[in-house]
Amino acid sequence: MNTQSKTMRLTLMGLLTAVLLLMAYTPLGYLNVGPLAITFNVVPVALAAITLGPVGGAAMGAVFGLTSFLQCIGVGGTSAMGAILFDISPILAFIQRFIPRVLDGFLLGYIFRLSGKVAGEKAACMITGFCSAFFNTVLFMSFLVLLFGHTPYMQELMGGKNIIVFICTFVGINAVFEMIASTLLTGAIGLALHKAHVLPAFRKTKAAA
Repeated sequence: MNTQSKTMRLTLMGLLTAVLLLMAYTPLGYLNVGPLAITFNVVPVALAAITLGPVGGAAMGAVFGLTSFLQCIGVGGTSAMGAILFDISPILAFIQRFIPRVLDGFLLGYIFRLSGKVAGEKAACMITGFCSAFFNTVLFMSFLVLLFGHTPYMQELMGGKNIIVFICTFVGINAVFEMIASTLLTGAIGLALHKAHVLPAFRKTKAAA
């Protein structure tokens, strides 16, 4: 059983990695709007966290982060903002593109476990999908401001705005669309995985009488 479990986990990791790479290197994964891009690559990260736990989520987040960084140098598409950040500092650009995605996947593994015990597997899939996009946006923008907020490029973008106001206005409808799409897609795929008995089973926590 242990060998079967390891084989299934490796198979799932391979399949999700293949899906993420397909999305990253085709128009399926990104919808570019101005300097930002609406990404659907958060969905495989959420599914890895759901099926493989925090470590699997972090590993898939690392794949996502690497593909995101490669876009800074024109591999698999071009990110206008990424190219500018890379010119400012390749190392900081890598940190800003990579670390938030790893943290996102890692946290999602625990989000699914916690919400699964409280709300059940089906609802937990949707919650994890929402958090995948939400954490991705918050962490991405937080690292952006933290690492590049002092640069003339970012100062011009911020235009003297408060950091919170800047983040909210900058990501705008992009982030909202990502969260809706990730919630629905992760929920639908998670439901299929639940019916296939791939997901771990949780017992809902009952409120004290």
